[in-house]
Amino acid sequence: MYLRPTDLDVALRALKGGRLAVLAGGTDLYPACVGRPLPEDILDITALSALRGVREEALGFRIGALTTWSELLATPLPVWFDGLKLAAREVGGRQVQNAATLGGNLCNASPAADGVPALLALDAEVELVAHDGVRRLPLASFVTGNRRTVRRTDELLTAILIPQWAASTRSTFIKLGARRYLVISIVMVAATLEADASGAVSRAALAVGACSEVAQRVPALEAKLLGAPLGPALAGLVGSQDLEALRPISDVRGSAEYRRDAALTLVRRALSEIGHE
Repeated sequence: MYLRPTDLDVALRALKGGRLAVLAGGTDLYPACVGRPLPEDILDITALSALRGVREEALGFRIGALTTWSELLATPLPVWFDGLKLAAREVGGRQVQNAATLGGNLCNASPAADGVPALLALDAEVELVAHDGVRRLPLASFVTGNRRTVRRTDELLTAILIPQWAASTRSTFIKLGARRYLVISIVMVAATLEADASGAVSRAALAVGACSEVAQRVPALEAKLLGAPLGPALAGLVGSQDLEALRPISDVRGSAEYRRDAALTLVRRALSEIGHE
């Protein structure tokens, strides 16, 4: 069965009625089924226009789950979205960026998903809608493991919600791979820092991806940065003990030891970059 509704309520009723594979950009679903039939009936949500676009609201920004990475890049946004836009440029090639959606990137829940660390570093929340209600939860609570989320089979991820940051905020994203483009991440780091009137860090968010089953924030390091002058010297505050919570694996792209060392280097580099801006 293949359904392509134009109304969200119709889509939610279909999900309530039985297990369906949700199709958005298809850049993860189709490659996973090369050479074999699709495993489930399909709910194609690409015609749900209400789930597209980026708009500013009273408390921040709402990014529709069907917004593509190319659409995000083309949208004028505050400078604190720079880190997310840097991540957007790393999501495959231009053809993939034109089709792949932010919501799909989160629901696919790959440990190497480029969008997850950048959104974690913006304190993102997700909105999940079912036929009988709506719930919001932090992105950190949404992705629970490799290809695992808390989305119920009767729910759609409809939006990503970004809270407001101060105009003084700076952000960045750095990805390490075996080559410059079109590569699965070995390590990713996203950082967002807000400064007060004196130029000291008043709010900090740092996330590391591809170094654990789930991309994760480093709260102990974030706390260490608070009150420090926003400048290149921030990099010197970071030690290996600040990343002890990471649980990198060894695979064909790199050993766990290499990933841990690279994560430390990239965190320091990200803070240095922000400090030089």
